[in-house]
Amino acid sequence: MTGISGQIKAGLLAHGADIVGFADLGELPPDVRQGLPVGICVAVKYPPQVIRGIAELPTREYCDWYHKLNHRLDNLVIWGAGFLQNQGFRAVANTIERVSLDATEYNTALPHKTVATRAGIGWIGKSALLVTEKYGSMIRLSSVLTNAPLDTASPVNESRCGKCTVCANACPAGAISGKLWEVGLYRDEFFDPVKCGAAALERARRGFGGEVIICGKCIEICPYTRRSWRNSSGQPSAA
Repeated sequence: MTGISGQIKAGLLAHGADIVGFADLGELPPDVRQGLPVGICVAVKYPPQVIRGIAELPTREYCDWYHKLNHRLDNLVIWGAGFLQNQGFRAVANTIERVSLDATEYNTALPHKTVATRAGIGWIGKSALLVTEKYGSMIRLSSVLTNAPLDTASPVNESRCGKCTVCANACPAGAISGKLWEVGLYRDEFFDPVKCGAAALERARRGFGGEVIICGKCIEICPYTRRSWRNSSGQPSAA
């Protein structure tokens, strides 16, 4: 990877990103992508021990890292957008402040995970989270929109979860139907965000007294996540 693509990827990795990918968003409606044809997916990973710690209930440490990684991502996409703007391109950093979440539908106009699948980073799991080969779901995501001529990847259009039902069986909310995702399938056809949100709030209260919607059980239990523990720490992985 050379030219502007190599420069922006190297810069984001040097500033703390764990995964960077480029997506062709041309098939999406122009208003959704703010009239910009390319998306940059930026991902950062949780420390494995933090995710191992939420096997029973979410923890204060997990909640703190959730916010810490969101702050890191904001800094990364602001840097990335600024770099591209300095090169003469249009670029928009999809920071938390900029990307508004619908409080009743639990969604946004252009989810970061959509940019991630278009960038070939991973697929949408049965839990409605992005799943990657390297880190499972043990990541947080953000994105940049731009008109820079980046070297975009082939998109991932289908789930690679197969017949696995580990997350569905473990979900405290019963929010995961077990249906496989594919491009064009609306999230609510295979996952219930309202059930998830209610259970996550109750579990955070029990776990550390937090009045926040945070759970993470589907992240912790995912076989791809657990495989990443073995690869990073030498500890055995168990589904």
